[in-house]
Amino acid sequence: MKDFFSKYGVWILALAAAIAVLLSVLSYFTSTSTVLHNAAGIVTSPFRFVSETVNRWVEDKTHYYQNYNDLLAENAALREEVAELRANARQADRDREENKLLREVAGLREQRRDFEFESAMILERSANNWTRTLTLNQGTNHGVAVKNVVVTSEGYLIGVVTEVGLNWCTVQTIIDTDTELGALLFRTGDVVMAEGDFTLMRDKRLKVTYLPADTPLLVGDFVVTSGLGGYYPSNIVIGTVERVEVDDNGLAQYAVLAPMCDFDLLTEVFIIKNFDIVE
Repeated sequence: MKDFFSKYGVWILALAAAIAVLLSVLSYFTSTSTVLHNAAGIVTSPFRFVSETVNRWVEDKTHYYQNYNDLLAENAALREEVAELRANARQADRDREENKLLREVAGLREQRRDFEFESAMILERSANNWTRTLTLNQGTNHGVAVKNVVVTSEGYLIGVVTEVGLNWCTVQTIIDTDTELGALLFRTGDVVMAEGDFTLMRDKRLKVTYLPADTPLLVGDFVVTSGLGGYYPSNIVIGTVERVEVDDNGLAQYAVLAPMCDFDLLTEVFIIKNFDIVE
């Protein structure tokens, strides 16, 4: 026995020490996790990190596209709502304009009960060096005839019908070079003549001639139709005096007259088919 320990004692001590160390290590791992489980955790940890990262990326992208689709749907709804509001606003504007027009026409009818009206829409405007005309959508099928006078809803003079068809007519505007009609200076009652002029037509103006020498004209004076001769109704406003000029020979004065309406902005007009003639 003595020889045995002498021969193997060192190895026994070494084995005992190794067993003690092993037990210590096992004791440590037992308090936390099994060796295999811990080793598996160490090996799979990078894969779990990658997986978690991918999952977060996928989740973020899913939320992003979900939010993006929600925004698209919300924007589409907002655009539809804005379009509807704009349509309502346009309709409200049209209603206001229509109501204004109806009030103006009602006022004109009340003032001039002798007028028989026919409303008409402007189809075309024609302008060249010599003429300024309008084409309307009413004709003989609505009782329109040549020499019918055309006015705005406020009762301002536009011109006279010079040609008529079944469902259309041509109106010579008051700034046309062929215009010539009896007029009155409203403030003084003096009889004058309103005429188209080649030079003034480019500025949408006409002139007033045969001015009495002793009649002082004021800028803004109204000029109206005289009604004499039965061609035009009386007291239809033609325009206002803009300035006074002297003719080329320096002997006579004439007034530059600005019409009460802009012919380029008109859309609806009224044809006077019948009226009481002033004797």
